[in-house]
Amino acid sequence: MRTSSAPSSRTRVRRMPKRGRYDAGTVHAILDAGYVCHVGYVIEGQPYVTPTAHWRHGSRVYWHGSSASRMLRALQGEGVRCCLTVTHLDGLVLARSAFHHSMNYRAVMALGTARTVFDRDEKELALRGFVERIAPGRWTALRPVTAQELRATTVLWMELNEASAKIRTGPPVDDALDYALPIWAGVIPVEQRLGLPVPDERIVGDPPPPVPCVGNGL
Repeated sequence: MRTSSAPSSRTRVRRMPKRGRYDAGTVHAILDAGYVCHVGYVIEGQPYVTPTAHWRHGSRVYWHGSSASRMLRALQGEGVRCCLTVTHLDGLVLARSAFHHSMNYRAVMALGTARTVFDRDEKELALRGFVERIAPGRWTALRPVTAQELRATTVLWMELNEASAKIRTGPPVDDALDYALPIWAGVIPVEQRLGLPVPDERIVGDPPPPVPCVGNGL
């Protein structure tokens, strides 16, 4: 992925351009802070957007699912273009006028071509990356993946060559005269957190619970 501040014509932030970020570090951090992305694609002229789990390795973003998935089958065609987005809501911004109400957020939009992982070893390695993304060290504690499970799973990836981030932080921005009004204004933080593990009733023995991966902002 490019590391310069030069966006492509399609990923340049046009509305509130000062909120745009184009460096790989910012894009990667926002992707890594979440577990779910939305993938946009077109089937026979009809646009679809599908939520799915994602993870990143280097300059590639991966997602996976059942080999019978319509979304995954549609994206396995040669040179199929797609759009992948991730958004984090960080706060509700309450202003002194309805017009200036807003939200604090971090978002990424990536454009590219979906590629399929066909090689068995590469697919298993990619799926290991997914499991380790959720709970580091867990892959080695699991039973080995079977050939049937690998056949039933499709793994796709996209190079992060054309991506942009958009971020809003801080308090509301009101009209100058409105600051004199006796109206409460400010930010209500929105947080996502991981709770305590809830064990399955059928656990055998007393294995320790995993330590989940906590990304930036989680």
